[in-house]
Amino acid sequence: MDNQSLRGFVEKVEKTNPEDVLRIREPVSQQLEMTSTIFELDRLNRSPVVIFENVEGFDMPVVTNVAGNRKLLAQCLGSDVQSLPTAFRDRCQTYIPPEVVSKGAWDEVVLEGDQIDLTKLPIPFQFSVDAAPYITAGQITARDPETGVDTTGFHRLMLKGKNRLGVSLHSRRRMYEFHRRAEAKGQSLPAAIVIGVHPLHYMGSMVYAYPPHVRKFEIIGGLFGEPYRLARCGVGDIEVPAGAEMIIEGEILAGVHEPEGPFGEFTGYASYRSTQNVFVAHRVRMRRDAYFHSVVSGMSRDHILISCITREGEILNALRRNLPNVRAVHVPHKTCGAFLAIVSMKKVAEGEPKMAMLTALGTELYTKQVIVVDDDVDIFDMDDVMWAVATRVKAEKDILLVPGVKSAIIDPTSDPASFTVTKMGIDATAPIDEPFAERLVISDDQRIRAQKILANAGVS
Repeated sequence: MDNQSLRGFVEKVEKTNPEDVLRIREPVSQQLEMTSTIFELDRLNRSPVVIFENVEGFDMPVVTNVAGNRKLLAQCLGSDVQSLPTAFRDRCQTYIPPEVVSKGAWDEVVLEGDQIDLTKLPIPFQFSVDAAPYITAGQITARDPETGVDTTGFHRLMLKGKNRLGVSLHSRRRMYEFHRRAEAKGQSLPAAIVIGVHPLHYMGSMVYAYPPHVRKFEIIGGLFGEPYRLARCGVGDIEVPAGAEMIIEGEILAGVHEPEGPFGEFTGYASYRSTQNVFVAHRVRMRRDAYFHSVVSGMSRDHILISCITREGEILNALRRNLPNVRAVHVPHKTCGAFLAIVSMKKVAEGEPKMAMLTALGTELYTKQVIVVDDDVDIFDMDDVMWAVATRVKAEKDILLVPGVKSAIIDPTSDPASFTVTKMGIDATAPIDEPFAERLVISDDQRIRAQKILANAGVS
């Protein structure tokens, strides 16, 4: 079971890549310190899995930054870093039905009634602007009240009391619709919050474009290359990952709205926008030696990198349907892992970059700017991308504006009433129907020779 679990992932990394696991034994505060530590690692361009073994006032370790390293995520898919979006795209289109086992690893400790006290969990208080500590790695699982098909995904969860969490369903996708349908019947939505899952679950849960009858757990199984093992919990006939660290069973209330937020979102800003829903816990189950899994919020790699990769895969999949000469897609971490996509293509006809722009902008809700470049440009090097923009763009014909497009509720530039934006495409490819300046290049052989010369001079 543990090969599909968070702890199985940590143990494997410690065995194969010990430099990529950092155990911090020094006492740390629940207030701000764990977040600031991860951001300092990000500043140093380091992305190990981090285990805070001694959180002051709590007896449970906190595991974080499990999804901040492209190399480790690529290894999960048996891929290399450059091929990661393609490997993800291919795997997540192979749906493998899950396997239901008799009991979950989380069924060792069961708390009900007055025993439930979520304030005893080491939930980090991440930014000074946050309204409260937030469960950030909580995967909410629920079923469509009409079809019975389930889904799972991240939604921020604000600690409000011993058994009460504020929740925002601001992505307005399946979970929002499930709750709306239940509420229309005058019913609350039974749901389970799953904490402590493998990075491939994290990755698969971020897939948005898939048929309505397909379960997210089938997509996650495709990423694992085997049936994802689930166990039935005690609310709403819901099935959850059998290898999870803990689950919180309860319901998202119908007709109840309470203030939720602000919260430090992936945009790098405090977000005050919320659907202001409420989750009430009825039961908590966990492993005896449970890890508390937390995703560092804000613009950390842990929060954003999976979004980059899943969006790269989704956009690449959409583009390849009609433009087989598209080489790759990159969604940079520094553009919030969402708002900008860079497309590399071997242009064979004028107009193809605009097709790529429109397809990419229509594929992903959050993407609002697309830059298309020739395949001689390294899309993972923003210096190279901006060189192409600076030298190949004629603004009067190469910039495309599309006003009034639906965007994300927490996009700080979206209209506060309609949540729409003006999306933009930039064609930074060289024209093929007229002479254009020849790019200066240094060959790989010349680069290797230069490296040897410098090494011999003591420069490394």
